[in-house]
Amino acid sequence: MATKVLGIDVGTGGTRAVLLDQAGRVLGAATAEHAEMASPQLGWAEQDPRDWWRAARVAIEECLTAAGATGAEVSAVGLSGQMHGLVLLDAAGEVVRPALLWCDQRTEEECREITERVGAKRLIELVANPALTGFTLPKIWWVRKHEAELWLRVRSIMLPKDYVRFKLTGARATDVADASGTLLFDVVKRRWSAEMLEASDLNGDILPEVFESPEITGRVTKDGAAASGLREGTPVVAGGGDQAAGAVGMGIVAPGNVSATIGTSGVVFAATSDPVVEPKGRIHTFCHAIPGRWHVMGVTQGAGLSLRWFRDQFAGSASYDSLMIEAAAAPAGSDGLLWAPYLMGERTPHLDPNARGALVGLTAQHTRAHVIRAILEGVAFSLRDTFTIFRELGVPVKSIRLGGGGARSYLWQQIQADIYGMPVDLVAAEEGAAYGAALLAGVGAGMWASVDAACETAVRVAKRVEPIAKNVELMNRRYQEYRKLYPALRGIGYKH
Repeated sequence: MATKVLGIDVGTGGTRAVLLDQAGRVLGAATAEHAEMASPQLGWAEQDPRDWWRAARVAIEECLTAAGATGAEVSAVGLSGQMHGLVLLDAAGEVVRPALLWCDQRTEEECREITERVGAKRLIELVANPALTGFTLPKIWWVRKHEAELWLRVRSIMLPKDYVRFKLTGARATDVADASGTLLFDVVKRRWSAEMLEASDLNGDILPEVFESPEITGRVTKDGAAASGLREGTPVVAGGGDQAAGAVGMGIVAPGNVSATIGTSGVVFAATSDPVVEPKGRIHTFCHAIPGRWHVMGVTQGAGLSLRWFRDQFAGSASYDSLMIEAAAAPAGSDGLLWAPYLMGERTPHLDPNARGALVGLTAQHTRAHVIRAILEGVAFSLRDTFTIFRELGVPVKSIRLGGGGARSYLWQQIQADIYGMPVDLVAAEEGAAYGAALLAGVGAGMWASVDAACETAVRVAKRVEPIAKNVELMNRRYQEYRKLYPALRGIGYKH
């Protein structure tokens, strides 16, 4: 009898598969790397969707082997993946061109055109978000304008994880959370926006059908079963974009629950019972992976990237662990040194693709340890900007859970507790979006009655880090100094 659930996360660097039992325990997990991201021009980022499908098949097989399980034991599959990417298929379901990814920056002009055509205020009213280069719709406009012959072949548009769904089930489907990041989705009404389709001269038939995250979107076909090793007829639920599914995996499902995740980028994510729309578009408002709930999200583009950049440029072959040990030798506040982590422009709160990073306040007394610690603190200050906006909007913050690589370092845990001025928690199974996708599959299969029930069973807090009172006071002062950096530096080193 099928009693296990499989979660698949189509990330940027690789695809991960995780198998869970009815208690939410991880029975097996595996990651298959993707081919390197292509960048045909500066700021462009592309991947071949067919490589995701190859990686998914490898990850599924290795995950089942690691668990000592067979495809016949899987009762349902859940999908997650990188958001905002544009997958284009022709009438035969073949890939028309490589997918444009979330981090692709070629669409600044298209964002301007969309904003002019629809109106900045109206955009927020229709889709709850401004036109940003990462989103899907500006990519559609770009392909249509610059690759008109290819565009004529396009019959179907989908998001990255949904290509793997298509190969497994033949269904053209997505979920409300992932669709929220396209700029084509009415986030408040949880449906495609007819007005945005009309403004973009697009026919709705080109879009996938949209489902709530725990709903079954299709079943594994004969071909899908032969390719993946899963049983023919296995249900596949809608799942969620990586942020919403990752939040489910950390138990961020009810209002007051907030996560701060530091990967390459950094994300502060809060569950809400109603759509909280920020008039200036400084944070994203998306549907959550739980029916009838939404979430708000602030993004720091260069979070973990800041530390990686420093390591690659100045620390040779040093491990992250050794950098953390070094940084711990410097005092809280880094003796006045401040880091602005704007290495890739910035989303929250500045919405400025041309923002630039800076190390400010250097003296001859500062050491490399001070610099590393200032980077860790600067990233946390940047994430605190989102908490500041949450407070302005009345979004409750009762508990903070940490995720991503930034949650693995004791020093970065403590820095975040001190800068947010609240205890921070770490969950036992830090498996990210694949874990959340598996929980959503369990709800779809009837293993748990609701997403809340799934999280109550499976997600538990393993550790709590309390803020240090004297550091909180110091960090509050340092944060006020940090907030002066962007206005002071704006315009310096910009492209014109």
